Amino acid sequence: MASESRLYRWFNRRGWSDIVLAAPYVWLLVFFLIPFLIVVGMSVATRTPTAPPFGYGGENPLLNFEGYHRLFTDDLYIRAFVTSLVNAAVAMVLCLAIGYPMALGLTKVDTGWRNILLMLVILPFWTSFLLRVYAWMGLMGKNSWFNNLLTGGWNWLVPQDWAVTSIPMMYSNFAVVLVMVYTYLPFMILPLYANLERLDPTLDEAAMDLGTKPFGVFWDVTLPQSIPGIIAGGMLVFIPAAGELVIPTLVGDASSPMIGRVISDEFSQARDWPMASAVAVVLLVLMVGPTMLYSHYQARAVGADDPK
Repeated sequence: MASESRLYRWFNRRGWSDIVLAAPYVWLLVFFLIPFLIVVGMSVATRTPTAPPFGYGGENPLLNFEGYHRLFTDDLYIRAFVTSLVNAAVAMVLCLAIGYPMALGLTKVDTGWRNILLMLVILPFWTSFLLRVYAWMGLMGKNSWFNNLLTGGWNWLVPQDWAVTSIPMMYSNFAVVLVMVYTYLPFMILPLYANLERLDPTLDEAAMDLGTKPFGVFWDVTLPQSIPGIIAGGMLVFIPAAGELVIPTLVGDASSPMIGRVISDEFSQARDWPMASAVAVVLLVLMVGPTMLYSHYQARAVGADDPK
């Protein structure tokens, strides 16, 4: 009877509630914490010619911090980190500059048009990511119609001595940022739209009635209330852009790689798993640390606003 009562307790409403609440923690444990600990363990191992190419004990020290030392002293890794952070920051700012007016415009149109426009924002996700990158490679090629259109417009505006046959766009940081902006723009628009849609329009109307100019209404009323959406969209763009691998590999400059490509090369070509793991750990700390800090202070702010 006791076992039956315990079994019944697990299958009643409270039991299912406990299971639902525990599921995210189990997911994080299995698919984040355990793999992260494995990567941390590999980062302090010693590179060996065996497979897998790392080892502990014997001639190999139990804790080897050579990878972390190289990470902060070798120009290759420092430049890769700086390039990744700069490209991701530029892409994030451009996505914000383009996505904010689009998200704000979505909140101003009728519901029927709004659904259509939201579908158009999400529509690129219905196509293969790799296929979209290859499409941009075709557009940025030297002999593409897009390049010919740009050079034709340039040659028409400048003297003949300044005429150019093509504009070099491929295999540069410009191409990386351009494709990343195109790829991650929906990740900026959607959280901004979700935040702006919840704003009370009567606040704007009250500010207008008090004589505030339209730009002043946006700057003093709308923009401060949309900061959570800006931060959320910025994180959704910056974090994956900083660790991007496919885009820099296909359209980036091989002499100035981003950190995602460095990690891939260390794993696959150099077969230096401890070094690659050390780079991955530092990158993860750089990306996850600010996110957790923001979540912590956001939760405290919500708790402070709650009268209970």
